[in-house]
Amino acid sequence: MSLLRFSLGSTAIQKPNASFFQRFFSPSPACTLRDGSRNPYSWLKPTRQRNGFTSQSSSLPTDSPLSGKLLPSIERTDDFFYEIDIKPYRNFSRMPPISGMEDALAGYLFGKMKATDVAHIVWKHVIQKGDTVVDATCGNGFDTLAMLKLAADDSHKGFVYAMDIQKDALDKTLSFLEETLNPTEKELITLFNICHSKMEEVVPSNAPVRLVAFNLGYLPGGDKEIITRSETTLLALEAAKRILIPGGLISIVVYVGHPGGWEELEVVEAFAAGLSVKNWICCKLQMLNRPCAPIPIFLFKR
Repeated sequence: MSLLRFSLGSTAIQKPNASFFQRFFSPSPACTLRDGSRNPYSWLKPTRQRNGFTSQSSSLPTDSPLSGKLLPSIERTDDFFYEIDIKPYRNFSRMPPISGMEDALAGYLFGKMKATDVAHIVWKHVIQKGDTVVDATCGNGFDTLAMLKLAADDSHKGFVYAMDIQKDALDKTLSFLEETLNPTEKELITLFNICHSKMEEVVPSNAPVRLVAFNLGYLPGGDKEIITRSETTLLALEAAKRILIPGGLISIVVYVGHPGGWEELEVVEAFAAGLSVKNWICCKLQMLNRPCAPIPIFLFKR
């Protein structure tokens, strides 16, 4: 049995956010506690007394994603502690993997998947229907299309802001989208002929951006002398950091097999290394014996 204990008032242990609970539970409308605060987890029911406090507990609903695999119960006490007992697993290494990720990593390891394929699979676990997403370097439009398919919902919500500094790239993206999207879907994408460092000028300040994606290098099939630059890429990353909501992702695929590519990678790595450990999770995948292979980098905002 594994036990997790979270203290809402502690600075040493991070408070579990609402998305953590909502992933596994279906809370009923909030109720008021004895101290007057609102309890968003009123699915917890009083069960017994412990250490002078009223304890509350609940088990996973039968339709939980973990039903049949884990049998957690959550305990809530008036001293603002949550305890989660997870059975029958003894440690988190035996918990079920995130769907699709094992195949993506194995495919990349054995040369069956490209870096962009891995990025697209990661996006599936971040983007939600109705989200706003940003393609900061739309290139030929393949990433733009992938984002739209993940963000658009049946009520035609979800929006993609796509941009590129090259007019040729926008023309290719527009031509590709014209061939693949229906008229309603086309209304959910706006293209901008601007530098990615200026994304804040076109993305509404109140837009809840869930993903900002970059492909850094040159336009595939285009002029290899026209590349993204370290200076503007750093400005673009800072802008992405500002507009991203918690639970969002900055996805970067860095192409290094051209002059300036390694320098740009160093700038991206330095930016990621400087992000708060408390608020960000940053990682990269890199082939050790293929020095010119594209490098996927993911910056997840807690």
